[in-house]
Amino acid sequence: MTPTHFSFTSAFILGLMGLAFHRTHLLSTLLCLEGMMLSLFIALSLWSLQLNVIPFSTTPMILLAFSACEASTGLALLVATARTHGTDHLQSLNLLQC
Repeated sequence: MTPTHFSFTSAFILGLMGLAFHRTHLLSTLLCLEGMMLSLFIALSLWSLQLNVIPFSTTPMILLAFSACEASTGLALLVATARTHGTDHLQSLNLLQC
């Protein structure tokens, strides 16, 4: 395993662990998701550059577009929950009280 492969894999795993174990605020979960998407974007970009694969060269840009859509949706949900509930704690959200 090369050092770059190890670093991007460990960055993804750390983001996944932060998402799994540190779920107190909605903002912290959004930051963990963005860290995971950033590590995936950089890993896919380096992979397509190293292998010189022409059909997969647009894959990192598509992933980046989906990441931007995910970030905007997450921030919209953060603002909506902060306005309705007054906080962004995930324990205060209840799906039965919609």
